[in-house]
Parts: sequence; C-alpha cells; structure tokens
Amino acid sequence: MPEPEISESFLEGYARILGEVAVTGRRLTREELEVRRALGRQAAEAGHQLRALVRMHLALTRTAWPTATPGATPAAVAAVTESVLSAAEQAVDAFAEGFERAQRLTVRREEAARREFIDDLLYGRSDLGRLAERATRFGLRLSRAHAVAVAAGPEAYTETDAVPRQVEAALMARFSGRKILITTKDGRLICIAPGHQPDVLRYFAKQAHAATDGGRVAVGRAHRGPGGVVQSYDEALDAIDLADRMDLDDPVLYSADLLVYPVLTRDRQAMSDLVRSELGPLQQARGGAEPLLKTLSVYFESGCVAAETARRLALSVRALTYRLERIHQLTGSDPSDPMHRYTLQTAVIGARLMDWPAKEL
Repeated sequence: MPEPEISESFLEGYARILGEVAVTGRRLTREELEVRRALGRQAAEAGHQLRALVRMHLALTRTAWPTATPGATPAAVAAVTESVLSAAEQAVDAFAEGFERAQRLTVRREEAARREFIDDLLYGRSDLGRLAERATRFGLRLSRAHAVAVAAGPEAYTETDAVPRQVEAALMARFSGRKILITTKDGRLICIAPGHQPDVLRYFAKQAHAATDGGRVAVGRAHRGPGGVVQSYDEALDAIDLADRMDLDDPVLYSADLLVYPVLTRDRQAMSDLVRSELGPLQQARGGAEPLLKTLSVYFESGCVAAETARRLALSVRALTYRLERIHQLTGSDPSDPMHRYTLQTAVIGARLMDWPAKEL
C-alpha cells in the first residue's frame, strides 16, 4: 500500500523559526514546542511514517539554512550554526514526541478494543450480529464454523508475556495468511481457528505444550456462528476441568473424545446413588476409600491386567491381588468378574467426576 502524500502543513512555521533563531540565537518558546508536538500528533493520526517526516524536516533545514552575513567572523558563523542546529533539534524532537504519543495512544486503543472483543466473544456477550461485524477486523468470519483450543500452563499468562508471543510467532510462521486469532484469557493461552483446519489447532497444541513446560491443552469441537466460538471454548475448559478431576495423563485432550463423561453425570442423583451403593463400603477399609479407589481406577485403565496395574502402582502382584480381594469383600462386587466390572468402573468414573470421597454426595 503506497505511503499517503505528506502535506506541507506539518512543517508550518518551521522555516520561520529557523530564520528568527539565526538572527537572535534564541531557543524555541513553550508555545512553539507545543505547536510542533500538535503537528506530530496530527501526522501520526494521518497515518504517515516518522522517518519520512524527519527527512522532510532535514530537507527544509537545508533549504532554509541562513546565508552567512558578509564579513562575519568565523566565530559568528559558528554561533549561528550552533543556534540553528539546536533549534532544529528542539523542533524535530518535539514533533517526534507528539508523533510517538499519538502512536502509543492508538496502540492502547487498539489493545483495549481487541480485549473487549475477545471478552465479548468468549463470554457470548454483545449483539451477535455486531460481534460478527467486529470479528472481521480481527481476521475472523464468524458465519463459518470455528474451534477453540485452550492451553493451561504452570503460571498465568498475558498477551505480552514471552510464552504467548513465542507460540503466536510459531503459528504465524507456519500458517501465514490463515484466519487465526491467538490470545490469552484468565491466564490461559487461547487459539481460535476455522473448524475445517484442524491442523492449526494440532500445531498450536504441540507448540503450547512445549512452551508451557508440559502444560495441558484441550480442543473444543467446531461450531458455526458467533455463539459457536463460545460453545467450543466452554467445551475446551470443561475438558481441562474434567482431566484434572479424572487424573487424565493425556497432554492434549479433545472434547469430542470425552463426551461420555458428561453423559454419565447428566443424572447426578442417579450417579451419586451408584457411587454410594457400590463404593461407599470402601470407606470402612483401613486408610479410607481413596487407596482402594485409586487401585480400581488404575486397574481399569490398565485393561484389568494385574501385572501392569501392579507396576503402575509400584506394588507386587500379590499386594495388588490382596487389594482386589479386599474390594470384593467390602463391596460384594468382584473387579475381575465381567458382570461386575462395568458397574464398578462406572461408579469409579462417577466418583472422580464428583470428587468423592473428598466431597460428600
């Protein structure tokens, strides 16, 4: 895009100041400096580049340079030169100060507008039609399907931190030109990408996992429309919360793979009854229910293979067998019996989801 033509008005009064300084040797007045700052601010708001404006000042300085008075001594010529150069320095410095102030203000306004848009987008606030219009400014077309990935690391991040900038740089280098929005929310890294481009979110997950020193990443399903972004974002957050409660080890979670869990707890009262009836007796064990509940959880995760379960729990197979027998004695259900296994495993999942026995049901 070509640079807009720069108006001579941004140099208004500059040549006059140089001429007066050459005669009087004075410095710029406070009012003159304020005018230079105002002109710099106007130039920034007009979209000009500071480098080009400085070149214009230097060119006019050369053109308006005062001619030496006939018979002037070298000392007098040097004094005039020093005064003019000092005035030029003052004028250009004030102009650049006004220019940079305006740029900083513009940047802050853009950052505030971006943050407001992201908050509205992820919270589902604002008129959806208006939200879709604002989204185009940030590279999103909300009429199409989008999916959201959320990365949670060991610390809270903001957009200016090194980790988000590192992840964003990696994605922009690989997917230049794609309609992607990378930001932070509540200390987590967020990536919003078109739903038909799962490779973007896979790569984000890889980069975010590495940049956050093994942080967990969750990816929501793709949904269409402005409300679809909120839905996908909520799914990703739920997946992270679920992984914490279920002690899932996977570094990258896909909400589509976890749909069975909310289904199991949709009837919370029924699930609570199942946990109490099937696992409640474990609280009679020495040490409480937690060690035996952990044993069951690892046993089912290991495919009900005793040797693998014992290895993961750092137990001997004999000690594991004793625990399984103790569970059978207390609950009346045999973990190794296919008829009992499904009920026990469902109850274990429900216990993890509802944080039992730490919380009363």
